[in-house]
Amino acid sequence: MTRTTEALIPELQEYVAAHSTAPDEVLRDLASETQRLFPEDEFMQIGPEQGRFMTLLAQIAGAEQAVEIGSFTGYSAICLARGLRPGGALLACDISEEWTAVAQRYWKRAGLDDTITLELGPALDTLRALPAEPRFDLAFIDAEKEDYVDYWDELVPRMRPGGLLLADNTLHHGQVVDPAENAANVRGIRAFNTRVRDDDRVEQVLIPIGDGLNLARKK
Repeated sequence: MTRTTEALIPELQEYVAAHSTAPDEVLRDLASETQRLFPEDEFMQIGPEQGRFMTLLAQIAGAEQAVEIGSFTGYSAICLARGLRPGGALLACDISEEWTAVAQRYWKRAGLDDTITLELGPALDTLRALPAEPRFDLAFIDAEKEDYVDYWDELVPRMRPGGLLLADNTLHHGQVVDPAENAANVRGIRAFNTRVRDDDRVEQVLIPIGDGLNLARKK
């Protein structure tokens, strides 16, 4: 996650923000409170242009059932849930009670507490406990990078044809192309990007927004 699109110089970042639909008061307040409460972790929150992009994707896809792997303080969940069709539902998976306590306050403030269901616990356990048949129109992966391939393996069979899968941090601050970088999370992202590219069940594109967003559509 990151609050800016890292490939942009500050002036272009400001221009992009000034020429995009601005976040509303709920999202602005959530970003500010996250920065105040979790100053060492606030970089984990997606930026406003990525949030708006994800809302539009959900709307364009006509998504009704969605799942999010990694919610932090809830910004991305609000963006996804706002794009769902009336009566839609988002299953949000996270392991932190502290972070998601903030998320739940803002989900309620946004009028989405009946749309978003929080499942606390390891996301892989949550996914594996779900029925195996396709059910989701939209999925967003933004949790442990070493587990991205495992999340993918659980999610793709549960996606409906035409369903969209989004994965965040897939450029990993540019470290994916640095041969000197060999940390487990970097190796996990490299393995994931290769897996998605080579998976003939989907068509995909790696988008340089935020810290990289891998967007795939199930055939």
